[in-house]
Amino acid sequence: MVAALAACSMTKPPPIVPETLPDERRPIDDLLQTLARRDKQFKSLRSLATVSYNGPDARQSFQEVVVVNRPDRLRLETLYPLGVLMIVTASPPDLNVYHTREGVFYRGKSEDLWRFTRIPLNVAETASLLMGQPPGTNGQWRHEGPAIVRDAGQGWKETIAFQQNEALPIRWQLLNPAGAVELTAEFGDYAPTAAGPFPMRIALENPTQKRRIEITYKEPEVNADLPSTLFVQKKPDNAREVALDSTGS
Repeated sequence: MVAALAACSMTKPPPIVPETLPDERRPIDDLLQTLARRDKQFKSLRSLATVSYNGPDARQSFQEVVVVNRPDRLRLETLYPLGVLMIVTASPPDLNVYHTREGVFYRGKSEDLWRFTRIPLNVAETASLLMGQPPGTNGQWRHEGPAIVRDAGQGWKETIAFQQNEALPIRWQLLNPAGAVELTAEFGDYAPTAAGPFPMRIALENPTQKRRIEITYKEPEVNADLPSTLFVQKKPDNAREVALDSTGS
């Protein structure tokens, strides 16, 4: 959804997460129970969004239709002034991408999603983060500074930080064995919905690649009944088909 548009000027929005957070001292079980409850409350999403992308290859802002059906179904429609520029559908094991202006229909596997989002996450992880949920909460967690932390294996760690006045997640991070942040997700501007507080702003960042995507939702529809046909595509008759494993990207 990122690489298809020409760059345009953007104003820098206020930060989603405060620069400094106090040490987290609330009982870990209480925090995990909140996450488990939210995991059950938020199952699907359909929303128009403004997306801002900042990376070494471009700086762009555009409109996106985001459709999520957890655990692992996605539809992303990138809009431009003349209509829909690109449609990405992921329904494991398949990923289909139709670039309308180029007339190219890409066919691949769902693990190829990162080629279009520019963020190295699988479909289920992306679906969770787009709905304001850390991608996993199993394991043994401990307090560490302003967050709770768990070991993710082979020296990797995950952290989750929460709002101070309410136990809502505001930041998830993945740290490599050297302690450097590989991935960050931020959640902010929570608004009430029928399913509970929902983050109207989400950011996904890959610091090592200097890429950041900020998403601002507009009137999100939470837990709508979404047909499975939304998450698959058929190649238009006039489109040229390309296998993703042959693109070399």
